[in-house]
Amino acid sequence: MSENVFTKAVHAGEAHVRSDYGVVDSIQSSSAFTFADTAALLAMLNGEHARDEYARYGSPNLRSVELKLAALEASESAIIFSSGMSALALLFLTVLRPGDQLLYFDSCYHRTRQFCSEYLRAFGIRCTAIGTNDFEALAEACDDRTRLIFAELPTNPHLTVIDLDRLVALAKAKGIQTCIDSTLAGPTNIQPILSGVDYVVHSATKYLGGHNDLLAGVLCGSEADLLPVRNLNGILGAIPSPHTAHMLQRGLKTLPLRLAQQNKSGLAIAQFLALHPRVQKVYYPGLETHPTYNLARKHLKGFGGLISFELKGDAQETGRFIDALKIPRIGPSLGGVESLVEQPYLMSFYKTDPEVRKSLGIADSLVRLAVGIEDTDDLIADLTQAFRQLEN
Repeated sequence: MSENVFTKAVHAGEAHVRSDYGVVDSIQSSSAFTFADTAALLAMLNGEHARDEYARYGSPNLRSVELKLAALEASESAIIFSSGMSALALLFLTVLRPGDQLLYFDSCYHRTRQFCSEYLRAFGIRCTAIGTNDFEALAEACDDRTRLIFAELPTNPHLTVIDLDRLVALAKAKGIQTCIDSTLAGPTNIQPILSGVDYVVHSATKYLGGHNDLLAGVLCGSEADLLPVRNLNGILGAIPSPHTAHMLQRGLKTLPLRLAQQNKSGLAIAQFLALHPRVQKVYYPGLETHPTYNLARKHLKGFGGLISFELKGDAQETGRFIDALKIPRIGPSLGGVESLVEQPYLMSFYKTDPEVRKSLGIADSLVRLAVGIEDTDDLIADLTQAFRQLEN
């Protein structure tokens, strides 16, 4: 198989000639798989014949897309889940035990932070938030019960790029495993496994699926590390349907093409916004003004299609601007072919204490624009006319 990402996206994990001779995999919707006789059952139980038994443990569509995802992430193995949060939750519940410590950089998805602070602590697991890229504090917080360090790359929603090499070096020196949520970058922009990261997680709902029409998650790593997670998932059953796996596989085939366009539009739009008089600040790692621009240049092949920016105005004026946009639709999520826009203050933090919002950098005038694959000039023209609406 070619090492080229375009070829991997299309062909990895799939038979060259299928048993039914189709160009694409068929959807295998069976919940159970039968055996010709007792000898066939014993052959599977004894490891002599790798095959499926019950769909909660795996099925042909899941296996195929897992192989493709592992190839794209340069990992030995991969598991797909019903969502990105279920992938992360099952990893944490597998690796961590009462009394263990999880360290994580504090700039991250608010549901990840909530799972750590409200639920893992109920199991007696210590969850310690560290200032993002504060490696002195990270090193000081490590102790003999620290089992895992977690970080996003880039972070949500301010798109901070962490010093990945420094993180891996610190963790390996102390014998601690690492997990990177690479959802906002995508495997064509970065493959953290190649830098020595132990686990990579994605919300496959985003760039991997790419069409705003499925929910799924993926966890990548070594076969040995993923086996206990796979076994736990076999008990809990946080798996996508065969149809969802089939749709994810279809989406992955165009991933490099889609991300190339989103990388292009993301940078062009960020540059446009940075020069607009109505914009207070732009968060995009491809801009030289971003605090982690040098790290982004070091680690990322492309800067993605997510842009966060603050307007010069209040929450109401920001809402007027968003309402004036004609191409992006108001909604959560990112990475799909359709552009989406949201005001994080309302979409994710509406009932959060204002002081907490402030501490997390969620300004009332913050806008998060998830660029799709529409024409770049059309998107910039739409932003331009929306800014003009604020003059009225």
